[in-house]
Amino acid sequence: MQEKLFLLFELIGTVAFAVSGAMVALSKKMDIFGVAVLGLVTAVGGGAIRDIVLGITPPATFRNPIYASVAIFVSLLVFIPAVRRFLFDKSGVYEKILLVMDSLGLGIFTVVGIESAYLSGFGDSIFLLIFVGVITGVGGGIIRDVLAQDTPAVLVRHFYATASIIGAVVCIILWNFFGQSAAIIGGAGTVLLLRLMAAHFHWSLPKAK
Repeated sequence: MQEKLFLLFELIGTVAFAVSGAMVALSKKMDIFGVAVLGLVTAVGGGAIRDIVLGITPPATFRNPIYASVAIFVSLLVFIPAVRRFLFDKSGVYEKILLVMDSLGLGIFTVVGIESAYLSGFGDSIFLLIFVGVITGVGGGIIRDVLAQDTPAVLVRHFYATASIIGAVVCIILWNFFGQSAAIIGGAGTVLLLRLMAAHFHWSLPKAK
């Protein structure tokens, strides 16, 4: 049962990040191949980095094609003309959907990374747990932004990696006191809430002037 829940959670994150990657590709006027590639790397990039860090080789995305298949399928759906018109013809729709999908993917993959580290036997290393959680959450987005020739959001966007770090800490605390399920829900929910609040209240970290 736990394995099925883990797979479901990863698939939800995969869909969310695939949508965000495909949307960025569309905003850059990429063709259908570019949209599929950007959606794919956004969805599976962080997980691949996670598995390499944890010594899980080949990474899960290469051993189980369901992740790549879902990411490509979702990206192609976003490319459909009717979907493109919905995203770009109505004011504010693109920004809102991108925010929600990117935040949802960030929250889910942050806790999925931590769960993978626990299951791999690294539960006694808090630094590793946090690092793996954050790199799983932000890794795909970094690859997406580099390919789209943007400065990675993790370096400039208000409360992005910081939200992942806080969510990772919450996840670890809940895991130790209340167990796996509470940790996953609480950690992912914390990241999502912080990202949405940061966007609404325009939170940002100090920047060089």
